[in-house]
Amino acid sequence: MVHVLGSRVLLTPTDPDRSRAFYGGALGLAVYREFGTGPERGTVYFLGGGFLEVSGRSPTPPAPGLRLWLQVADVRAAYEELLERGVGVLRPPLREPWGLIEMWIEDPDGVRIAVVEVPADHPLRLRP
Repeated sequence: MVHVLGSRVLLTPTDPDRSRAFYGGALGLAVYREFGTGPERGTVYFLGGGFLEVSGRSPTPPAPGLRLWLQVADVRAAYEELLERGVGVLRPPLREPWGLIEMWIEDPDGVRIAVVEVPADHPLRLRP
C-alpha cells in the first residue's frame, strides 16, 4: 500500500480567473497557498480536511462525473449567503432519504458541488 502523506483535488478550469473568482470570492474559500504567475497560476484553497487546487487552463471543462462534496455546519445559512453572492443554486436544501441535508450548486465550468449538512441525529454524528 502507498503511504499517502497529503492529497488535494486538482481542477484545471477553462477560465482560471473566473474559477478563482467563484471559489475564492463567491464561495469564500480561504487560500492555502499560491504559486506561479500570470492568469494560469495556481491557487490552492482549504476544503475542511482537504485542499482544492485551481491551476492551469483546459480547452474543455472537467469530466462530467467530477463532483465536489462540501460539508457545512448550516446548509440553510449557506444557501442564503450564496444567493446573496449571486451563486446559482441548482437545487435548494432538502433532507435526503439517507438523512443528510443537501443543496447543489455548480462552478463556472459546470462542476456540480454538493453543499451538505450532517444533522445532529444522523449516524455520521454518532461515536461508538
